[in-house]
Amino acid sequence: MTLEEKSPSSARILIIEDEQTIIEFLRVGLAYEGFQVEVAYDGWSGLRLFNAQEFDLLILDLMLPDLDGLEICRRLRAANADLAIILLTAKRELPDRIAGLNLGADDYVTKPFSFEELLARIRSVLRRRGRPQEQTVVAAAGIVLNSATYEVHKDGKAVDLTPKEFALLELFMRHPRRVFTRETLLNRIWGFDFAGDTNVVDVHIHHLREKIGDRAKSLIRTNYGLGYSFRPDEDDPLA
Repeated sequence: MTLEEKSPSSARILIIEDEQTIIEFLRVGLAYEGFQVEVAYDGWSGLRLFNAQEFDLLILDLMLPDLDGLEICRRLRAANADLAIILLTAKRELPDRIAGLNLGADDYVTKPFSFEELLARIRSVLRRRGRPQEQTVVAAAGIVLNSATYEVHKDGKAVDLTPKEFALLELFMRHPRRVFTRETLLNRIWGFDFAGDTNVVDVHIHHLREKIGDRAKSLIRTNYGLGYSFRPDEDDPLA
């Protein structure tokens, strides 16, 4: 079975967030995934941008310097019943999350978060609203990965992966032949504020190789001095 690559997404995403680090983290990652991204740094600017353009999904920080995120959620849900809304919040209290969902938000992500976690939420919300952006199943080299059911099979047999291992494999399979540096993998899988050592990437990739039967390192290649890449269409590990 050959690898099925997704076509670029046509979904338009509005981000209303005031933290520059998070904005750049999301802008770069979402643009690479094929989304069209616009950014507002405060609530009023976000409302003006929303009124001037059409968007499929809103990523909204609840803690903004001017207009409260919950009020923005209320207004935009009233203006557009089809808009998908994902909340970003540093608050862990249940009432804040419930309030956002009661106002019409589709989902929420609590800071700190990894890009892959948010990307999975985006895909899920868009699917629920009838706008699938990519196939949920990708396959290559005898590996079948289903992002909707979080299942992986190799040569017909189930493979039990941890959440981090699953996220790594999905990222590799959706972007074959691309070289990911350890720093990029840390940002995408562990989150923009991860403070640990890059060796954690090597450890997880070692375990992932073992579980998918890639002891020869011919599928997940080590690109020395650069990082790792997924090469399902090349048999020679030295190629």
